[in-house]
Amino acid sequence: MTDKPTYEALERRVTELEESNFELKRAVEPLRESEALFRNLFERHAAVQLLIDPHNGNIMDANGAANAFYGWTREQLRQMRIQDINTLPRQEVKMEMEKAKTKQRVYFEFQHRLADGSIREVEVFSSKIQVKGSDLLHSIIHDVSARKQAEKALRESEQSFSQLFESAPVPMAYASDVDGYKETTWNEAWYHTFGYAREQAEGRSGDDIGLWVNSADRNRFIETANQQHYVTDFETLLRGRDGAVHNCLLFGRFIDKTGHRLLMAVYLDITHRKRADEEREKLQAQLSQAQKMESVGRLAGGVAHDFNNMLGAILGYTELGMLRVSPTDPTYGTLADIQKAAQRSANLTRQLLAFARKQAVAPKLLDLNETLEGMLKMLRRLIGENIDLAWLPGKDLDPVRMDPSQIEQLLANLCVNARDAIRDTGKISVETGAVTFDEIYCAAHVGSVPGKYVLLAVSDNGCGMDAETRSHLFEPFFTTKAVGKGTGLGLATIYGIVKQNNGFIDVHSQPGQGTTVKIYLPRNTAETGRTTKKKDAAQAAERGHETILIVEDEPMILDITTKMLEHQGYTVQAAATPGEAIRLAREHAGEIHLLMTDVVMPEMNGRDLAKNLLSLYPNLKRLFMSGYTADVIAHHGVLDEGVQFIQKPFLVQALANKVREVLDEPK
Repeated sequence: MTDKPTYEALERRVTELEESNFELKRAVEPLRESEALFRNLFERHAAVQLLIDPHNGNIMDANGAANAFYGWTREQLRQMRIQDINTLPRQEVKMEMEKAKTKQRVYFEFQHRLADGSIREVEVFSSKIQVKGSDLLHSIIHDVSARKQAEKALRESEQSFSQLFESAPVPMAYASDVDGYKETTWNEAWYHTFGYAREQAEGRSGDDIGLWVNSADRNRFIETANQQHYVTDFETLLRGRDGAVHNCLLFGRFIDKTGHRLLMAVYLDITHRKRADEEREKLQAQLSQAQKMESVGRLAGGVAHDFNNMLGAILGYTELGMLRVSPTDPTYGTLADIQKAAQRSANLTRQLLAFARKQAVAPKLLDLNETLEGMLKMLRRLIGENIDLAWLPGKDLDPVRMDPSQIEQLLANLCVNARDAIRDTGKISVETGAVTFDEIYCAAHVGSVPGKYVLLAVSDNGCGMDAETRSHLFEPFFTTKAVGKGTGLGLATIYGIVKQNNGFIDVHSQPGQGTTVKIYLPRNTAETGRTTKKKDAAQAAERGHETILIVEDEPMILDITTKMLEHQGYTVQAAATPGEAIRLAREHAGEIHLLMTDVVMPEMNGRDLAKNLLSLYPNLKRLFMSGYTADVIAHHGVLDEGVQFIQKPFLVQALANKVREVLDEPK
């Protein structure tokens, strides 16, 4: 039989049990406090929190923030599995929970479905915990839908920017101010414009690749951008990969891109526009010059016409006076001086008429080489023995259609100018050749016309001319010679003659490097016609006996011309108007062999008068006279076919020869 414990033993046992229970209480109390703290944090935390069984995905618990976010009650959530919320396939959700359980992964990005059916982007932070001896996943869920949307918008914006940047039709570039704009990104249009391959320039600055012709411009561009935050119409020169220089306008502005401050630049290549502007200015200057020349030409033509009438009277009366005075008479010398002065004045008016394209010409088909060779002897006397004249004829030249006297004027004026440009000894070259100009050449050389031409070039190794002198070269009365050494009409005459014959001129000259004047005359491939050999001007014409009707509205010209013709033996009927001429013709009893009439008159022009009188005298020969060739009998100064013309002023001998030539012309 077992002894009963004593009272003292029982008391000791009770004391031991009380002490053990106290220790247990002391051990459990912190655990209870920890659980209470976790529960409090779990329940009251603003973040969405779930406790999930990783084996099956059951939601073991959810906090108040989860109720508010998902829209289900706590009880409803406890009856759901995480697979009901996560939009991933169930098997994938299970695999992700395994990663969280084994701590292979603690951060996830998912899409969760809410009670209203909407989908939200969430970040999930999961960790394994033990609750009452069971492993659970403690998941903290953050709604990042707004951030994700912003990131998506940013990505789309970045993508749009990149697409716009790359596909922009104009060259563009951007660089960060963080690295001092050293790393630059260029778009496709920039590579195309400046000729670089992407690997040659991507990430490199304009300085690195030698883009800036003037590096100071680069610094000024950035400085302006920093001061104003933008740059507009910044004109500079940029060099392409092939070394070609581009005129460019730059536009710059600071932009924000992914949190960085970038300097965006747009390049406009205005090289062609600058060239076009320069060409337009050049064309405008040439147009203004042409208009000025045309105006001066009209003025010159009008002055020459009126002046010729006065000179005609002076020369005519002077010459008749000289015929009546003995050469030994002192008066004869005075009259001779008057005649010389009047002839010099007449020469000036002829040059003015040539410039104004009012000079009467009778074009013929000419072999230019043959014509020039016949002038070489005269030219050598003209330029003097101290200057060498080189004749360089081209081969197989087509003929030109031109008045031979104009060829003589061209060459004489050019050689005189060349001679005067050579101070002591030197060389003048006269060259001919065949040239063809296409549309490309003519587009770059204003005034030229596509076609085939015969070249006449005169070159010298004289003093040359600067640009300012060349710009006034063809203006009448412009001269660089000393006072009394030149009239300034030589090149103006050349200009008029060339334009009258549908040609054009190029002048190449630099100070100290001589001058070359190139004249291009249209080729004419028709067969060369026969030319009638005229009487030598110095040879006296046969005296006449025919009857001439002269019509002139200028009284002095009518009087002196009548006296000149009567001096040659002709019978003259003089009329001051076309009406009076018709009356005289009707009243005249005999034959009228020649009508000599002014071209421009009151009542009726000379050509219409001639047609009127032909009804009375079918065999009537006609000779027109004028200070210049009006369009009545000529087109741009070129006499109509079959028209006989004498230009005022004329001398007795010239008139006698011309009248005889017309009267002796076959019917």
